[in-house]
Amino acid sequence: MTKDELEAELAELNKELIERKGALPAHSIRPHQILRIEEIEDRIAELQKELEGA
Repeated sequence: MTKDELEAELAELNKELIERKGALPAHSIRPHQILRIEEIEDRIAELQKELEGA
């Protein structure tokens, strides 16, 4: 992936992460909601490492 592609994916993931966190209910959070947020956070960390090396 090019640097621009990495940055675009990172921006999209950050946007999705904000949306998903904002959509969490105050009570009764379901496991799949937390799992998806964790997946996004992991992918963001991977992309940031790639960008640091680029």
